[in-house]
Amino acid sequence: MDKDSKKLLNMIMKNFPEKKHEEENLKEMLEEGNKKVKKKLHKVEPITDLKDMLNKSLIKYKDKPAFKYKGEKPGEFKYITYEEFINDVNGLGTQLIKMGLLGKRIAVISENRYEWAVAYLATACGVGVVVPLDRSLPANEIESLIIRSGVEAIFYSKKYDEIMLDIKQRKTTDLRYYVSMDLTERTDGILSEREFIEKGKLLIKDGDRKFLDAEVDREGMTFMLFTSGTTAMSKAVMLSHKNICSNLMDISAVLKLDSNDTMLSFLPLHHTFECTAGFLYPIYSGASIAYCEGIRHIANNIKEFQITAMISVPALYEAIYKRLIKTIEKKGKLQEVEMITKLTSILSRVGLDFRRKVFKEIHDEFGGKLRLLVSGAAALDYEVEKGFNDLGFKIVQGYGLTETSPIISAGTDFDQRIGSVGKIFPSAKVKIVNKNEDGIGEVYVKSPSVMLGYYQNEEATKEVFDKDWLKTGDLGYIDKKGFLFLCGRKKSVIVLKNGKNVFPEEIENVINRTDGIKESFVYGKPEDDDELDLKLCAKIVYDREAMKEAYGIEDEEEIKDKIWEKIKELNRTMPPYKYIKEIIVTEEELIKTTTQKIKRFEEMAKIQ
Repeated sequence: MDKDSKKLLNMIMKNFPEKKHEEENLKEMLEEGNKKVKKKLHKVEPITDLKDMLNKSLIKYKDKPAFKYKGEKPGEFKYITYEEFINDVNGLGTQLIKMGLLGKRIAVISENRYEWAVAYLATACGVGVVVPLDRSLPANEIESLIIRSGVEAIFYSKKYDEIMLDIKQRKTTDLRYYVSMDLTERTDGILSEREFIEKGKLLIKDGDRKFLDAEVDREGMTFMLFTSGTTAMSKAVMLSHKNICSNLMDISAVLKLDSNDTMLSFLPLHHTFECTAGFLYPIYSGASIAYCEGIRHIANNIKEFQITAMISVPALYEAIYKRLIKTIEKKGKLQEVEMITKLTSILSRVGLDFRRKVFKEIHDEFGGKLRLLVSGAAALDYEVEKGFNDLGFKIVQGYGLTETSPIISAGTDFDQRIGSVGKIFPSAKVKIVNKNEDGIGEVYVKSPSVMLGYYQNEEATKEVFDKDWLKTGDLGYIDKKGFLFLCGRKKSVIVLKNGKNVFPEEIENVINRTDGIKESFVYGKPEDDDELDLKLCAKIVYDREAMKEAYGIEDEEEIKDKIWEKIKELNRTMPPYKYIKEIIVTEEELIKTTTQKIKRFEEMAKIQ
């Protein structure tokens, strides 16, 4: 045993004397912990395409639950096995080919649900190109994307019945088949996904192997994904099986899921982050998926389904953490918790982890099984990331783009640095270009997960590539240990007259920690006496109930005064060039994408 391990053992014996009889076991655990720290990657199951993935998952996980859902009776839970799921995919794919859709484009739009998963994989694994559409778009934008993508069939839930009926009647698109996820049989010209699946299964029984034997082109476009933004601005990203499968294998190498895990699917499935990491990765790993019933049901769903892992955006984790800390404070246990975390966090670094046992009461509030939280789409507050990890919940940040299928880097089971977006994935290369004096520059990436290009947009494709390097548009740096840190978007950096660069996201994270503040948007505005100079301003969204609870105020003027007081306090903690000099206070939420990224140009236009 090395010197450091001996020191840790003595510390444990001193602080946990009741474990004296376990001293030999603790020695072994420390040795194992040291081995784990040295290990860098998990063993990976190679896959060539998603069809290969399904075939391998069928062999390994045949009778295990792929999807869990609630039964009709309270407290009743049911599941769909891997065999049942893959049989449904094969049945639907077979019927789609029978209908003449081989090589065609097929759209999918709905809330997160089982039928979405079946339609997506049936299309991708031998039929044609799948086009997932943003479920939050208004009718005119949905129609525009259907036209732009040239889809000939669409799967949709009953929420979109009126929109689809209108499109069908006006005949503005190339759509030939309208397939409902909810109908059990064809009704008034609208087809049924369930009926398609059963028809396809009969075809297979009669010897139809067109889908089962269909060869997948792993290099060509199979996935067309629209980026966030207005219809006119959004670009259609072309991805291949090679792109997505390389990303799945990279995730598997750094973060372990297995058949003992249950993933809560919460973010919209049309978004690549949720689709790759929250849907395809569990299927690749033999885990189960449970669909969240809505943001108000998250806490209950985590307990009910015994969730072990989930993916979400920072806003959700930050809200959960704030409530958790307030509960601990009310019980008068905050100092005790802080003292214990100092010791347990040191021990956890060498694989000796008592945190789940020490904080069992807190873990039981989340069902007792939750172990892995993955955050993406925006920066996670440092205190929230550290706080969850200190309490024994592994929370890691992931970073990527739709254009990279999507993940480029993430905290891993072996390496994590709070505040960073983790280590670069095994198959990826990253370089920082045009660095400033602080080593901050634009993040360029080269990886087999990088897109084929933008559909029918050669100009935009050329703009985003520098030879075979993808220009991410994000600014960041890599530290000496290989951890990637992001500072903000290149387009959103505020350049002051003195040459200083201000990253608005950095200041927003600090503002958002203030009690009573939900979110903020930092921007530059010309000084009254100098159009060439900019002053920093902030639009701040407050929560009236939280302001009342925290400060005992609810009058609008009082709230504005209190927020301004808090901003002045924050200013004193920052260099003068980062001072916020003007604020707008509102209860109206900021304009955001479905993954909760602020639409900065739209917010700016609104302010001006």
